[in-house]
Amino acid sequence: MMPDTPDTVEVNQDFTHKKGLYWFLKYILLGPLVTVYNRPHFDGINNIPSDGPAILAGNHLSMADWIFTPLGSPRRIAYLAKSEYFTGTGLNGTFQRTFFAQTGQVPIDRTSANAAENAISTAKRLLNEGRLVGLYPEGTRSPDARLYRGKTGVARIALHTGTPIIPVGVVGTDKVCRPGKKEWRRHRVTVKFGEPIDPADFGRSGDADAERALTDHLMQQIQALTGQQYVDEYAPRHKR
Repeated sequence: MMPDTPDTVEVNQDFTHKKGLYWFLKYILLGPLVTVYNRPHFDGINNIPSDGPAILAGNHLSMADWIFTPLGSPRRIAYLAKSEYFTGTGLNGTFQRTFFAQTGQVPIDRTSANAAENAISTAKRLLNEGRLVGLYPEGTRSPDARLYRGKTGVARIALHTGTPIIPVGVVGTDKVCRPGKKEWRRHRVTVKFGEPIDPADFGRSGDADAERALTDHLMQQIQALTGQQYVDEYAPRHKR
């Protein structure tokens, strides 16, 4: 299954996981289904490095973002997810835990006092392992499909590790999977991967001004990819 784009790159890393649920979902079951049903379009895939650590930082419209962004990536993406997704009981809990673990989600306790630092520490560990890490600089899903002010966590990680940031712009997933609704609607989705941002261009690790400048630049790049209305305030926290 090749993405609908002229700059497709050869899929390689995912095929080292042929025996896993991730490979099965992406190439056999879920991937082909949503490709036919939603006709996703992917731009800028060549901006994702073929190996080594990188951060994919994008807007967050819907739970469906976790399906369409990995579908367009030639490499497996590790996302930080709420630990509640991994603690369910019974058949449903077991399925959910297995699904999130096999699709690259890494549990983070967002209720603890050190939630932000734990998330940053986990992301740094994954990057040190050479992984591709997916992060949402807004910190939560947009409540109204607008793009909100980015928090500086992504910039802190990038500046500390020297890892390039790939801006990601997702359009249409809020129409596919609406908050509080179980239905999956037929609507075309576009995922755009922007040019890498070098954190070294913005200053040194530990510099709050550099973190803010890098974050604001990142959000500008995401907005350029999506065309969303920008709101210069943090998105309100809400239930998914």
